[in-house]
Amino acid sequence: MPSNLPKKILYVENGIGYGGAIICLRHLLRNLDRTRFKPMVVTGRSGPQYQEIASEAEWKHIPDRHIDIVGAHRKIDPIRWIDKPPGLRFVVNQLLARADDLINFLPFFIHLLWTALRFKPDLIHANNEPLCNRAALLVGKLLKTPTLCHVRGDQDGSRLMKWAFKLPTHFIAVSRWVADSIHVKMGIPHKQISTIYDGLEMPDLDRQADGKSFRRVAAINDDDFAVGLVGMLIPWKGQEIFLEAAKLLQDEIPKLKMVCIGGTPDDFIPYEHKLRNQVRDIGLENTVIFSGHYADMPTVYNGLDIVVSASTSPEPLGVVVVEAMAMSRPVIAPDHGGAVEIIENHETGRLFKARCATGLAEAIADLYWSKEKRRTLGEAARNHVLSTFSAHTNAMNVQNIYTTLLK
Repeated sequence: MPSNLPKKILYVENGIGYGGAIICLRHLLRNLDRTRFKPMVVTGRSGPQYQEIASEAEWKHIPDRHIDIVGAHRKIDPIRWIDKPPGLRFVVNQLLARADDLINFLPFFIHLLWTALRFKPDLIHANNEPLCNRAALLVGKLLKTPTLCHVRGDQDGSRLMKWAFKLPTHFIAVSRWVADSIHVKMGIPHKQISTIYDGLEMPDLDRQADGKSFRRVAAINDDDFAVGLVGMLIPWKGQEIFLEAAKLLQDEIPKLKMVCIGGTPDDFIPYEHKLRNQVRDIGLENTVIFSGHYADMPTVYNGLDIVVSASTSPEPLGVVVVEAMAMSRPVIAPDHGGAVEIIENHETGRLFKARCATGLAEAIADLYWSKEKRRTLGEAARNHVLSTFSAHTNAMNVQNIYTTLLK
């Protein structure tokens, strides 16, 4: 290929749903230098939001799930009699794993390999952890194409995961916390890891957005005090902690509304049902609101008095935290993971003890009683993220890695 032609980058996204990872990938695509790089995006999931990618780059949907192995585990794992016959649990788990390999992984891998053979990428960029993106990394190995893997979370250190971490040529960690986890738990040399904060398109975050429009849709009155947890309804996002804090604050803050904002991936519909039952059982029907997914995030942020992250597992970075800070909103987040790198406690936001509903409730109450504190925290937060996180800076840093790997 003549050197003056753009290098082809094949992006592969295998996340569990439409969340921070794919949003940040789209920000990268919009800021990619098309004179230097030609992108193609493959996603394992489809739907209107994924289909929008076709307006930003060449896009292809390759289904990565034909049978629901996660759902099968959810039904089988609680069954106790399976543990009585020696070895039966192991056999069942192995059967599910092999079914996943044959019916989900193998067709995706073959289809992706065929796509790569036709596209002829110069580099493959896996947008998620190595294990869930092992098909993309194995395609890279077969085609002798360098692979870059975006890592956005902590690692458990299983044998299979350690094997998957041997596949990529290089890693992008979205925070220093993630980079340290890769190095310590997976044994990856520091020289093979680059830390690049996710970038956001700040001009798209309209600080003048009509927050009242979101409040009307969510049935929040003008004089209500609205605290919102933004994130998909999945257990580690901390909705249960959020509901416990709501119970503690129910009698302390008049007209309190605790709002869960986010869609529910198919695999986690039972979790949503559990949350709704919890709200009913502890008498929070008039306090807690489930708004579902909402596409216009600036109106959401402006419709909230406080934005909360309550993740029980450390967030690798926290796109919601960065976005809300860019919108000058007061943010409360747990004291672990990437949030600690973003927020200076009491200066640009509030940190609370992770997994502690009492600590979260105390932080919310503290900000409730001081409108001026909420304002000053929000302004300081915006100034900080504008100088640290931007899609343009992110794209420049990622493209520098592309250049190095393609030499």
